[in-house]
Amino acid sequence: KISYPRKMIISAWVNSKKEKNSKKEFPGHISSQNFAEIWQAALASLNPNPTDSCPLYLSFAAVAALPSRVSRHNSPSSAYFLTRLVRTCLPAGNNRCIVMVCERSDVFASACAIARAFPLFTRRSASSRRTEKKHVTVEFVTVGQDNGPLEVSTLECLASAADGVRLAARIVDAPCSEMNTDDFLKEIKAVGNELGITPTIIRGEELKQKGFGGIYGVGKAAQHPPALAVLSHTPSGATQTIAWVGKGIVYDTGGLSIKGKTTMPGMKRDCGGAAAVLGAFKATVKQGFKDNLHAVFCLAENSVGPTATRPDDIHTLYSGKTVEINNTDAEGRLVLSDGVVYANKDLSADIILDMATLTGAQGISTGKYHAAVMTNSEQWEAACVRAGRSSGDLAHPLVYCPELHFSEFTSAVADMKNSVADRENAQSSCAGLFIGSHLGFDWPGVWVHVDIASPVHAVSID
Repeated sequence: KISYPRKMIISAWVNSKKEKNSKKEFPGHISSQNFAEIWQAALASLNPNPTDSCPLYLSFAAVAALPSRVSRHNSPSSAYFLTRLVRTCLPAGNNRCIVMVCERSDVFASACAIARAFPLFTRRSASSRRTEKKHVTVEFVTVGQDNGPLEVSTLECLASAADGVRLAARIVDAPCSEMNTDDFLKEIKAVGNELGITPTIIRGEELKQKGFGGIYGVGKAAQHPPALAVLSHTPSGATQTIAWVGKGIVYDTGGLSIKGKTTMPGMKRDCGGAAAVLGAFKATVKQGFKDNLHAVFCLAENSVGPTATRPDDIHTLYSGKTVEINNTDAEGRLVLSDGVVYANKDLSADIILDMATLTGAQGISTGKYHAAVMTNSEQWEAACVRAGRSSGDLAHPLVYCPELHFSEFTSAVADMKNSVADRENAQSSCAGLFIGSHLGFDWPGVWVHVDIASPVHAVSID
């Protein structure tokens, strides 16, 4: 019997060629007395500030400690620290084991954090990496007052969440040559097939005919046509309707307002909002969600070509409002505006959440670890922050004040421009307000906007 700190991980390489009835898990032999001595020495050496790790027995295993206390704007699970520790401490080998010691309330966030450490997408050549499948077993030891075994339903939830996290990560990691709008639609259809749902797809010239001027205008110059796709989960007995709307810009050159050579690399990640919605929708429906849930994907490639939108063009969005384009690189708000209005008008959603890699200014507003949240509901603002701390996907509020900020979009020839006059005036808040204005600031439902421009990709803790 060994003792554990309240929050730590143990990772180990496991010999996959153990002899039958052998009790050895590591090469060689360790007596129980020696093991206890090694274990106590390892624990004594740990000095988490905020984290610390110690290799065990010829580096075939490692023990690491997480901070026991964090600030009020961090997750009690220390999710970001955990992901980094798993990446750096896990021994080499095809069969590995992670034992996570934490309180029951941190199990979900810890499972998602561990899943993030194992991305699925890679195009490394076979000569530079081992091609065998690798297996990682994750076990949880709960401590504290509620330290009983996890229920089967909880384990299923953890598996679904981890699967959703890795699905979203794979899509975000894939370059546009392998994840254009055609490919993204295949991913949506694959999830639909697994869940028994046939997606609704509006694509290409049909978008223009039906009035989706935002999605069509952004994606019309690309080789692969833009699309609006919807997965709908409508169980009997539902009492409310929720829509998640994801920005799916599979690549963002900036359009004719083209990005520079240092800011364009990484724009394969501009579909992160739609990828997150797809992974979350799959996990949520598999867990038997009781209410109506729609996942709306606004897919386009913001490309350069003879038919690309020009600055000074005016588009009519699905809301019926006209937008003078003064920056073709402010394209995400255009596609999302069509998406949230579709969720309201066609899906009759009571609660609409849009998620997007919307503004570079988000990292300045709330940093690279906290998503920026804007909503017309004070209660939902607080709920989003609590949910972020519980799940490990941290969130922090943006200013919501349309009467002061929406005037930044004033146009002399249209209902609004698509980019602000003063880029130093609450830029991330203004971008969110552009989307909300197409629903209407007096819309009676709940609208939540989540900007994940910085947290969309893995970050290290300095």
